[in-house]
Amino acid sequence: MSEHHDAPKAHEAHAPHEDPTTGPHDPKEINPKISSDIAHWSKEFGVTSQVLHEAIRVHGTHVDKVRAALHSH
Repeated sequence: MSEHHDAPKAHEAHAPHEDPTTGPHDPKEINPKISSDIAHWSKEFGVTSQVLHEAIRVHGTHVDKVRAALHSH
């Protein structure tokens, strides 16, 4: 009766690389209200979430516009 010790391991679900569930909600638009979007694009652009939020505030949420603004500095 003790054979059912195969409980799911919580840490296996958190693959840090290439996990499609933590990718952007929309590949062309950044939604600043979705924390996973901010985390994804901050990492993608190599900036902090604060820098990303400022770029979104100034340039809008379109990925190409934000990318261009961040790479022009």
